[in-house]
Amino acid sequence: MSDFWRPAGAGVASVVAGVGAAELVSAVVVQNGSPVLTVGALLIDLAPAWLKEGVIGLFGTGDKAFLIVSLAVVVVAGAGFAGWLERVRPPLGRILIGVGGAVGVLAAVTRSGNSIVDALPSVLAAGVAILLLGWLIRMLRDTEPTRVAPNGRVTRRRFVGSTAATAAGGAVALITGQVIAGGFRAASATRAAIRLPAPARTAPPVPPGASFDIPGLSPIITSNADFYRIDTALQIPGIQPDDWKLRITGMVEDEVELTFSQLLALPLEESTTTLTCVSNEVGGDLIGNATWLGYPIRHLLARAKPSADADMVLSTSQDGWTASTPIEALTDERNAILAVGMNGRPLPLEHGYPVRMVVPGLYGYVSATKWVVSLEVTRFDRHTAYWTERGWSERGPVKLSSRIDVPAAGRQVKAGTVAVAGVAWSQHVGVSAVQVKVDDGPWQQATLADAISADTWRQWRFAWEATPGAHTLRVRATDANGKVQTAAVRDVVPDGATGLHTVRVTVV
Repeated sequence: MSDFWRPAGAGVASVVAGVGAAELVSAVVVQNGSPVLTVGALLIDLAPAWLKEGVIGLFGTGDKAFLIVSLAVVVVAGAGFAGWLERVRPPLGRILIGVGGAVGVLAAVTRSGNSIVDALPSVLAAGVAILLLGWLIRMLRDTEPTRVAPNGRVTRRRFVGSTAATAAGGAVALITGQVIAGGFRAASATRAAIRLPAPARTAPPVPPGASFDIPGLSPIITSNADFYRIDTALQIPGIQPDDWKLRITGMVEDEVELTFSQLLALPLEESTTTLTCVSNEVGGDLIGNATWLGYPIRHLLARAKPSADADMVLSTSQDGWTASTPIEALTDERNAILAVGMNGRPLPLEHGYPVRMVVPGLYGYVSATKWVVSLEVTRFDRHTAYWTERGWSERGPVKLSSRIDVPAAGRQVKAGTVAVAGVAWSQHVGVSAVQVKVDDGPWQQATLADAISADTWRQWRFAWEATPGAHTLRVRATDANGKVQTAAVRDVVPDGATGLHTVRVTVV
């Protein structure tokens, strides 16, 4: 086994050192060139929709951590194989590492907004790894006995020590690079120093009756820390507010350019809006409700004077991600905004700082562009966006849905009166009723909490007289137009899941 593990260890140590050197250089010199993040982003772009949905379904907001861990496992396995291959068939191991470096270069130069300079860390990673692997494998060969040196010219202890030192140096460089990069992003964003202006129009206060005091029930306002995050950015863009600009172009009479300071000087408005990810399964938690501060997009579009033939606005993120929003959703009376604040604070970095879009009534994949830098007025038959190019529908109105929060699935509850509670939503339409069904019994009316607005979810509760045994609870909602939530089960692709959330509990 040592015939494999020693050269494999040399391969892993060499690649760790190469990646560490690249991450350090990326943090200090080339902010967008991290090989780990650029390759990860490329994999996200290339992965088929069914695979992405499977990962999100299994890991939810931990999808990026899963991707990075999986990528690390693949890199380590490939590095070990390259080391063994270099030992038995040189220079194939070094060629394999070179191929890996080429993938990093491709990933870097194909990212939106990147240039050839951003490929330098990947070139460095491959170069350092190739040189170190050649050195370590030569040292490994010198540990083997020959006629000239019966005990080998190099001791195995020296080889092991050199390999360990190489890996340790690479790990230190990698960690240092990550620390520096984190500090750079925090410093460049200057988020902590931002003082948001007072809103010209405040959001209506949350009614006292909008929230039930039931343990386990989702709070009516989701905290920034608990708000779901689903996007394609492995590396959060570190945009300095002074460098941020929004351009409105395309089918308009007058192009508009807006700086961050100009945006803050406008009469900003508060609004409470529930956002939902199209990947949210029935009963899922990829949904949250927050109070946002921003400026209505309809006013900016009015300044640009869109063509009457335009039916879509293509928004683009600083990292190149795009969304196609029906123009009527940005020009009607709903409070679709360029948001700068979330729950009384500047937007968190991971939620789009310094500016993102918030559009009531649409799934995020066609509206909620984070780190937004441009709006192009156009047509659906002329342009497609990131997810529509991958099989999702052009328009993504949020579907009427509801969820049981308590009791949680699989829980045991005591016989007697049991509080069944959850949330229901139909953004920009509103919820008028919620019903609960126990086993095969009739649908029974639940009590609705007061509504904040048609753009937010509503809590509901139901007093269940529970009897011992196994039971099934189901929930359905009715929207403000009288439409009843469908029981038909559909997958999240292409425009959102449908079906009734079902919870099975045991009463003792």
